[in-house]
Amino acid sequence: MIIGTLLTINEIFYSIQGESSYAGRPCVFIRLTACDLRCSWCDTPYAFYEGQKQSVDEVLAEVERIDCPLVEVTGGEPLLQNEVYPLMRALIDGGRTVLLETGGHRSTADVPEAVVTILDVKCPGSGESDRNDWSNLERLRPHDEVKFVVTDRADYEYARDVIARHRLAERAAAIHLSPAHGALNPRVLSEWVLADHLPARVQLQLHKYIWEPGTRGV
Repeated sequence: MIIGTLLTINEIFYSIQGESSYAGRPCVFIRLTACDLRCSWCDTPYAFYEGQKQSVDEVLAEVERIDCPLVEVTGGEPLLQNEVYPLMRALIDGGRTVLLETGGHRSTADVPEAVVTILDVKCPGSGESDRNDWSNLERLRPHDEVKFVVTDRADYEYARDVIARHRLAERAAAIHLSPAHGALNPRVLSEWVLADHLPARVQLQLHKYIWEPGTRGV
C-alpha cells in the first residue's frame, strides 16, 4: 500500500498500442492530467485540465482489474507529477512492462531503470523545440526509444541532424519518425528516410487508422 500519494488522472483505458516498438499489442494506458507544452499538432488537449484525483493504490487496482502485462504512462506530460515515480515503481514491481511517453523537456533522471522511456524530441514545427532538454538524450538506456513528430521537410532535416549529432542509433533501441497526422503524407516521409538511409522507422499512429482520429479512450 502506498499511503498519501495522489495523482490527477485524466483517463485509464485498455486499447491497442498505436506507437513505438510495442505497436499492435494490447496495452493499458494511464493518462495523467496537465502539460506545460502546447505543441501545434497535439491530439490530446483535453488532458491539459480534465482529470480527477486518485491514489496510486486506486490506479493500481484499476490496472489489476484490466489484467494486461503492458502498461503505458502518458499525458499530458506525466513527469509534471512527482507521484508518477512511485506509480511506475509499483507497476514494475508488479511484473508489468512499463512504457513512459514523455515530451522530452522534463528530466528523465529519476525514471526507474526498468521503465522503457519513449522520449519525444520536439521539432520546430511543434512550436516547442526550444524546450528540449538535451541532457535526456545522454541518459538514454539501451531499451529506451526516441520519437520525432515531423510536420514538413524542415522538421525532417532537424530530426536527421539530431539523430546524427547525438548518435541516437547507438544509444536507443529504436528511433521513430511519425508524420503529423493530416499534415504530412507518410509516403513523402518514407521517401525521405529511404533516400538518406536514415537509421529510423517511419511510424504511423496505428490507433488513428483503426478508429476515427478524434476518438477518445483508444
